[in-house]
Amino acid sequence: MPAVRCVDLCKTYRQGEIEVKGLDHVDLEIAKGGFVCLSAPSGGGKTTLLNAIGGLDRPDSGEVWVAGNRIDNLGKSELARMRLNHIGFVFQAYNLIPVLTARENVEFVMQVQGIAAAERKQRALEILDEVGLAGLGDRRPAQMSGGQQQRVAVARAIVSKPALVLADEPTANLDSQTSDQLMELFTALNAHHKTTFVIATHDQRVMEFARRLIRMLDGRIVEDIRQEAA
Repeated sequence: MPAVRCVDLCKTYRQGEIEVKGLDHVDLEIAKGGFVCLSAPSGGGKTTLLNAIGGLDRPDSGEVWVAGNRIDNLGKSELARMRLNHIGFVFQAYNLIPVLTARENVEFVMQVQGIAAAERKQRALEILDEVGLAGLGDRRPAQMSGGQQQRVAVARAIVSKPALVLADEPTANLDSQTSDQLMELFTALNAHHKTTFVIATHDQRVMEFARRLIRMLDGRIVEDIRQEAA
Protein backbone atom coordinates (compact mmCIF):
# COMPACT_ATOMS: atom_id res chain seq x y z
CA MET A 1 0.00 0.00 0.00
CA PRO A 2 1.56 3.32 -1.05
CA ALA A 3 1.77 6.26 1.34
CA VAL A 4 0.11 8.48 -1.26
CA ARG A 5 -1.95 7.65 -4.35
CA CYS A 6 -3.49 10.27 -6.61
CA VAL A 7 -5.79 9.17 -9.41
CA ASP A 8 -6.62 11.47 -12.35
CA LEU A 9 -6.64 14.67 -10.30
CA CYS A 10 -8.03 17.80 -11.94
CA LYS A 11 -8.34 21.27 -10.43
CA THR A 12 -9.19 24.52 -12.23
CA TYR A 13 -8.96 28.04 -10.81
CA ARG A 14 -10.29 31.29 -12.17
CA GLN A 15 -8.05 34.34 -12.31
CA GLY A 16 -10.36 37.07 -13.49
CA GLU A 17 -11.83 35.80 -16.74
CA ILE A 18 -9.03 33.28 -17.30
CA GLU A 19 -9.24 29.61 -16.30
CA VAL A 20 -6.00 28.20 -14.92
CA LYS A 21 -5.40 24.47 -14.66
CA GLY A 22 -3.85 23.84 -11.27
CA LEU A 23 -3.96 20.08 -11.78
CA ASP A 24 -4.44 18.50 -15.18
CA HIS A 25 -5.14 14.73 -14.94
CA VAL A 26 -2.40 13.98 -12.41
CA ASP A 27 -1.64 10.36 -11.48
CA LEU A 28 0.95 9.73 -8.77
CA GLU A 29 2.01 7.04 -6.32
CA ILE A 30 4.53 7.61 -3.52
CA ALA A 31 5.86 4.62 -1.60
CA LYS A 32 6.02 4.47 2.19
CA GLY A 33 9.23 6.01 3.45
CA GLY A 34 9.73 8.01 0.26
CA PHE A 35 11.62 11.30 0.14
CA VAL A 36 10.13 13.24 -2.75
CA CYS A 37 10.43 16.79 -4.07
CA LEU A 38 7.78 18.45 -6.23
CA SER A 39 9.31 21.13 -8.43
CA ALA A 40 7.58 23.61 -10.71
CA PRO A 41 7.72 27.27 -11.72
CA SER A 42 5.24 29.57 -10.03
CA GLY A 43 1.73 28.47 -10.96
CA GLY A 44 3.00 25.10 -12.19
CA GLY A 45 0.89 23.06 -9.79
CA LYS A 46 3.26 21.88 -7.06
CA THR A 47 1.50 23.64 -4.17
CA THR A 48 -1.93 22.72 -5.56
CA LEU A 49 -0.90 19.06 -5.64
CA LEU A 50 0.62 19.28 -2.16
CA ASN A 51 -2.58 20.86 -0.81
CA ALA A 52 -4.70 18.16 -2.43
CA ILE A 53 -2.56 15.43 -0.85
CA GLY A 54 -2.87 17.15 2.53
CA GLY A 55 -6.62 17.64 2.28
CA LEU A 56 -6.21 21.43 2.40
CA ASP A 57 -7.84 21.78 -1.00
CA ARG A 58 -10.25 19.49 -2.85
CA PRO A 59 -9.69 18.49 -6.46
CA ASP A 60 -12.55 19.08 -8.90
CA SER A 61 -12.32 15.41 -9.85
CA GLY A 62 -10.17 12.37 -9.16
CA GLU A 63 -9.16 10.54 -6.00
CA VAL A 64 -6.61 11.17 -3.23
CA TRP A 65 -5.52 8.33 -0.95
CA VAL A 66 -3.25 8.76 2.08
CA ALA A 67 -2.12 5.78 4.19
CA GLY A 68 -4.85 3.65 2.62
CA ASN A 69 -7.63 6.16 3.32
CA ARG A 70 -9.46 8.04 0.59
CA ILE A 71 -9.58 11.68 1.70
CA ASP A 72 -10.96 13.75 -1.19
CA ASN A 73 -14.55 12.74 -0.37
CA LEU A 74 -14.42 13.15 3.42
CA GLY A 75 -16.54 15.64 5.35
CA LYS A 76 -14.86 18.50 7.21
CA SER A 77 -14.70 16.79 10.61
CA GLU A 78 -13.48 13.48 9.19
CA LEU A 79 -10.87 15.29 7.12
CA ALA A 80 -9.70 17.25 10.16
CA ARG A 81 -9.26 14.00 12.11
CA MET A 82 -7.37 12.45 9.21
CA ARG A 83 -4.97 15.39 9.04
CA LEU A 84 -4.57 15.46 12.81
CA ASN A 85 -3.63 11.80 13.09
CA HIS A 86 -1.83 10.99 9.85
CA ILE A 87 -0.31 14.12 8.26
CA GLY A 88 2.29 16.59 9.50
CA PHE A 89 2.71 19.99 7.86
CA VAL A 90 5.74 22.28 7.57
CA PHE A 91 5.17 25.71 5.99
CA GLN A 92 7.62 28.42 4.93
CA ALA A 93 6.05 30.85 7.43
CA TYR A 94 6.63 28.42 10.38
CA ASN A 95 3.08 29.10 11.72
CA LEU A 96 4.17 28.86 15.36
CA ILE A 97 1.94 30.27 18.11
CA PRO A 98 3.85 33.33 19.42
CA VAL A 99 2.63 33.18 23.03
CA LEU A 100 3.64 29.52 23.45
CA THR A 101 7.13 28.22 24.13
CA ALA A 102 8.88 25.91 21.69
CA ARG A 103 7.90 22.90 23.80
CA GLU A 104 4.29 24.07 24.05
CA ASN A 105 4.15 24.58 20.28
CA VAL A 106 5.39 21.02 19.77
CA GLU A 107 2.90 19.70 22.33
CA PHE A 108 -0.06 21.45 20.71
CA VAL A 109 -0.98 18.70 18.23
CA MET A 110 -0.68 16.04 20.92
CA GLN A 111 -2.89 18.10 23.21
CA VAL A 112 -5.59 18.18 20.53
CA GLN A 113 -5.14 14.43 20.14
CA GLY A 114 -5.89 14.00 23.84
CA ILE A 115 -2.49 12.69 24.91
CA ALA A 116 -1.78 13.03 28.64
CA ALA A 117 0.33 15.99 29.79
CA ALA A 118 3.27 13.96 31.11
CA GLU A 119 3.63 11.99 27.87
CA ARG A 120 3.25 15.16 25.79
CA LYS A 121 6.05 16.87 27.65
CA GLN A 122 8.38 13.86 27.44
CA ARG A 123 7.80 13.35 23.71
CA ALA A 124 8.16 17.08 22.99
CA LEU A 125 11.49 17.28 24.82
CA GLU A 126 12.76 14.14 23.05
CA ILE A 127 11.88 15.43 19.58
CA LEU A 128 13.33 18.90 20.32
CA ASP A 129 16.56 17.14 21.27
CA GLU A 130 16.42 15.12 18.03
CA VAL A 131 16.05 18.26 15.89
CA GLY A 132 18.97 19.97 17.64
CA LEU A 133 17.08 22.22 20.07
CA ALA A 134 17.90 20.59 23.39
CA GLY A 135 17.66 23.15 26.19
CA LEU A 136 15.64 25.62 24.12
CA GLY A 137 12.18 24.30 24.90
CA ASP A 138 11.26 27.27 27.13
CA ARG A 139 12.02 29.90 24.49
CA ARG A 140 9.22 31.59 22.60
CA PRO A 141 9.43 31.97 18.81
CA ALA A 142 10.51 35.65 19.02
CA GLN A 143 13.56 34.54 21.02
CA MET A 144 14.71 32.12 18.30
CA SER A 145 16.35 32.45 14.89
CA GLY A 146 14.47 31.61 11.71
CA GLY A 147 16.28 28.30 11.43
CA GLN A 148 15.45 27.42 15.04
CA GLN A 149 11.79 28.33 14.50
CA GLN A 150 11.65 26.09 11.44
CA ARG A 151 13.13 23.24 13.50
CA VAL A 152 10.36 23.75 16.06
CA ALA A 153 7.86 23.52 13.21
CA VAL A 154 9.49 20.30 12.03
CA ALA A 155 9.42 18.88 15.55
CA ARG A 156 5.73 19.73 15.80
CA ALA A 157 5.06 18.03 12.45
CA ILE A 158 6.88 14.80 13.33
CA VAL A 159 6.14 14.39 17.07
CA SER A 160 2.75 12.72 16.60
CA LYS A 161 4.37 10.11 14.32
CA PRO A 162 2.37 10.86 11.16
CA ALA A 163 2.49 8.61 8.13
CA LEU A 164 3.26 11.60 5.94
CA VAL A 165 4.96 14.99 6.29
CA LEU A 166 4.20 17.67 3.71
CA ALA A 167 6.51 20.68 3.43
CA ASP A 168 5.70 23.71 1.27
CA GLU A 169 8.80 25.78 0.40
CA PRO A 170 10.30 25.04 3.85
CA THR A 171 13.61 26.76 3.05
CA ALA A 172 12.18 29.92 1.47
CA ASN A 173 12.99 32.14 4.47
CA LEU A 174 16.35 30.53 5.31
CA ASP A 175 19.91 31.21 4.19
CA SER A 176 21.75 28.53 2.21
CA GLN A 177 23.63 27.06 5.19
CA THR A 178 20.49 26.83 7.33
CA SER A 179 18.60 25.38 4.36
CA ASP A 180 21.18 22.61 4.01
CA GLN A 181 20.97 21.91 7.74
CA LEU A 182 17.17 21.67 7.52
CA MET A 183 17.34 19.25 4.60
CA GLU A 184 19.92 17.13 6.43
CA LEU A 185 17.48 17.06 9.35
CA PHE A 186 14.62 15.98 7.05
CA THR A 187 16.84 13.23 5.63
CA ALA A 188 17.75 11.97 9.11
CA LEU A 189 14.12 12.01 10.29
CA ASN A 190 13.06 10.18 7.15
CA ALA A 191 15.68 7.49 7.77
CA HIS A 192 15.02 7.19 11.51
CA HIS A 193 11.22 7.31 11.58
CA LYS A 194 10.54 5.91 8.06
CA THR A 195 8.14 8.83 7.63
CA THR A 196 7.26 9.75 4.06
CA PHE A 197 8.32 13.29 3.11
CA VAL A 198 6.87 15.26 0.18
CA ILE A 199 8.42 18.70 -0.31
CA ALA A 200 7.23 21.38 -2.73
CA THR A 201 10.12 23.62 -3.72
CA HIS A 202 11.77 25.65 -6.45
CA ASP A 203 15.11 25.58 -4.57
CA GLN A 204 17.70 23.59 -6.52
CA ARG A 205 19.67 22.89 -3.33
CA VAL A 206 16.60 21.21 -1.81
CA MET A 207 16.03 19.11 -4.94
CA GLU A 208 19.51 17.66 -4.64
CA PHE A 209 18.53 15.97 -1.36
CA ALA A 210 15.51 14.18 -2.83
CA ARG A 211 15.57 10.52 -3.79
CA ARG A 212 12.78 11.24 -6.26
CA LEU A 213 12.22 14.51 -8.12
CA ILE A 214 8.86 15.20 -9.76
CA ARG A 215 8.78 18.19 -12.11
CA MET A 216 5.47 19.83 -12.96
CA LEU A 217 4.40 22.36 -15.57
CA ASP A 218 0.93 23.79 -16.17
CA GLY A 219 -0.61 21.35 -13.71
CA ARG A 220 0.92 18.24 -15.25
CA ILE A 221 3.76 15.95 -14.23
CA VAL A 222 6.31 16.30 -17.00
CA GLU A 223 9.26 14.47 -15.45
CA ASP A 224 9.67 11.86 -12.70
CA ILE A 225 13.30 11.26 -11.80
CA ARG A 226 14.72 8.73 -9.36
CA GLN A 227 18.03 9.99 -8.07
CA GLU A 228 20.62 9.43 -5.41
CA ALA A 229 20.21 11.83 -2.47
CA ALA A 230 23.06 14.19 -1.65
